[in-house]
Amino acid sequence: MMRSIRKSKADAKTILAQPVESHLSDNQKQAVMKACELIAPTWPLDELIAVNPWWEMRDMPFTKVSAKVSALRKAQCLMPKSYFQEVWMETLLPDHLEQAAQDLGKDFSVETLERYLIEDDERSHWHNISDLVDSGRDRKYKMAWRDEITHQVSQFCADFFRFKENEGCYGRTYSGLYSEWLGTTRQDMGIEILMAEDGLTQHFLDLPEEPETLLATALVELRVSDDVVTDYMQALLMDVNGWASWVAYLRWQDRLSGYDNQLMIEFLAIRVAWELVLWRHQRDRDRSVFNELKVMWLHQMNILPELIRMHEVAQEKLWVWQRASEIAYQTNVSQQLKHSSDRAESETPSEAQTVLQAAFCIDVRSEVIRRALESQDARIETIGVAGFFGLPIEYHPVGTDVSRPQLPGLLKSGIKVSPLLPELTKQDASAKLNKKARWIEWGNAAPATFSMVEATGLMYAFKLLRNSLFPHDYEHPVNHLPTSDSFELTQDEAELSNEQKADLAAGILTAMGLDRHFAETVLLVGHGSSSCNNPHAAGLDCGACGGQTGEINVRVLAFLLNDSAVRETLKKKGIVIPDNTRFIAAMHNTTTDEFTSFGSEKVSETVKKWLSQATVLARQERAIRLGLSHLEQNEVHARIKRRAKDWSQVRPEWGLSNNAAFIVAPRHRTRHVNFEGRSFLHDYDWQQDKDLSLLTQIMTAPMVVANWINLQYYASVCDNLVYGSGNKVLHNVVDGCIGVFEGNGGDLRIGLPLQSLHNGNTWMHEPLRLSVYIDAPLEAIAEVAANNEVVRQLIDNEWLYCFCWDRDGSVERFLSSKA
Repeated sequence: MMRSIRKSKADAKTILAQPVESHLSDNQKQAVMKACELIAPTWPLDELIAVNPWWEMRDMPFTKVSAKVSALRKAQCLMPKSYFQEVWMETLLPDHLEQAAQDLGKDFSVETLERYLIEDDERSHWHNISDLVDSGRDRKYKMAWRDEITHQVSQFCADFFRFKENEGCYGRTYSGLYSEWLGTTRQDMGIEILMAEDGLTQHFLDLPEEPETLLATALVELRVSDDVVTDYMQALLMDVNGWASWVAYLRWQDRLSGYDNQLMIEFLAIRVAWELVLWRHQRDRDRSVFNELKVMWLHQMNILPELIRMHEVAQEKLWVWQRASEIAYQTNVSQQLKHSSDRAESETPSEAQTVLQAAFCIDVRSEVIRRALESQDARIETIGVAGFFGLPIEYHPVGTDVSRPQLPGLLKSGIKVSPLLPELTKQDASAKLNKKARWIEWGNAAPATFSMVEATGLMYAFKLLRNSLFPHDYEHPVNHLPTSDSFELTQDEAELSNEQKADLAAGILTAMGLDRHFAETVLLVGHGSSSCNNPHAAGLDCGACGGQTGEINVRVLAFLLNDSAVRETLKKKGIVIPDNTRFIAAMHNTTTDEFTSFGSEKVSETVKKWLSQATVLARQERAIRLGLSHLEQNEVHARIKRRAKDWSQVRPEWGLSNNAAFIVAPRHRTRHVNFEGRSFLHDYDWQQDKDLSLLTQIMTAPMVVANWINLQYYASVCDNLVYGSGNKVLHNVVDGCIGVFEGNGGDLRIGLPLQSLHNGNTWMHEPLRLSVYIDAPLEAIAEVAANNEVVRQLIDNEWLYCFCWDRDGSVERFLSSKA
């Protein structure tokens, strides 16, 4: 039987027909869709935020997810035995191991657990068809199929997902993913030549035209039983996990806008197509070899549940070691909190004495500078809030049609913010942008490959020399556009009314605990970082602001709270801001620990002095981790400033490395605790939260963001090959902002680079699950968990630990399954 298909738009080719199953059964479709939902998103470089790579599997216990990804992809959720050998009897003690074994219900002695660390630990793993074919391939003279598939799919995706004008949703913008790949691959004779496999191209010509048909045909032909479909599809997606994560991001964004798309199904079809091609190619090439392949394949599918269970059992002792590490840290924190509670009871703060209030992001880097600032005067009060300061905004600068989100990736912006500027300034900004756009367009045009280099090469040589000898700060291009201290806030194309602005302000002040008393000066402190030649720079900025600095958020909030009309309306809502209170927007540079203020409201000389002295103290503390503590103060300052501007510096700062705790409590209860820059600090007073709305907000938003950050760092340390982005020095940026390749190909790399986690000698991040301590009654925590499935999943499946911290200093672990 013969049939015709299009090989390209220009011609057609007659090919042999293959058995085709046109539709997935209901069970198959459900299983395929489930696999597609298991991939967490990765954000583009210019909006980079930390993501829990196992987020879409949070409905399963972490231990079971660990076993599954280990069996399917050799992905690791635990540190190797060698790591625990190093910390044993240093930070990890026998008592910690004994308690960990008891907590996990395991009857392992300390001696058994010690012996385990020196035992061999070989386990078999799942193999995709491409892996099985590779096992019989002459690797001395032929490239591995796994490498070729990854490279081919990755290079195609890098070209296909180039920036395109958005057509309302990504599903429409990037429609035809599978068909585009199929057409491209059918015309690529180079694959057959490179892999030295005659007749390979014919099998691509035989593939079905529709992704669902391809999937249905492959599942039948490969004899994949319904109970294995999800695991097999997940294994294939994890084979190209970087690009699968990018597709998940496009899906995430569409869902925030009320759309959905089929890009993940089409992407999966591409990877399944390669499996089917290799299966057919082996069948037609050598029947005896194919029969061996078929036996191995069918046997593997039959034992897959047993294989996953074997990995779960094999990891039991390693989980005891991991739990013991977390107990060691939690024991220390609990002791500090107990001591702090005793001291806080005898030092009740006086609202009347407060001369400065400073609201910071909950970021762990803020913990260091807050301590340093508070040490300047007992009358200084600092406050911890989510770094976007409760503003669900996207920033639309003048002179451009683009806007950028300034809120957590979990949320969708509802308000557009634009600076109020004179018309002439807007026209000037637009003209400059158009000029730059024409320059970039010329540089990207094919004919400019040689002409632009010939015309401007010498100029760029001087630029390279200048940047080497006279380094300077680099910022997000949008930050160079003109802004102001006044803003227009619109929602659905209509400007916000004074009542709406007041409602927004009231909600923010209440969440900050600033609805009852105000100092004369209230600093609203956003944060950002300084580095150059750093594709991952946004990852050092504020995650709660969508990978941007918090400058826009604090400037907008200061504008709202200083507005006399807004203040008058707030009075009607029971919030009275004294006439002499002024809100001042400021920025904390987490790389240099310097402060910058904005707006017409000036910081007093006294406050300036406090901020300057806090900068010195914070730098001294951070100098220890940067290896600069042996230097004099002035030299430390110079070195840190240089790091921020040095385009060869791969470690400008340590970001949120070593994060481990999230404290939800009034600041006066933790003011005397040194968390060593390892804790997120969120202010909260349960006695002012009768309906638990604030606690619900904290546990469903900032706590989740902290979980994302914590497990992004955790995963990037445990398995940088799968969940991290490798060596910074080898990075090549994909289409400006999609992500990076390590070298000139391979999969899209996600997660954190090695240099953000390791100083060349040792890990700078200790991989511990987040320990959340909440100053609230156990019943209140239980009620929030009962009403929010995501919170229950994170707690009960042990993606984080949740503790109730009582006013008497006692700490009790909370599990909603035992509440």
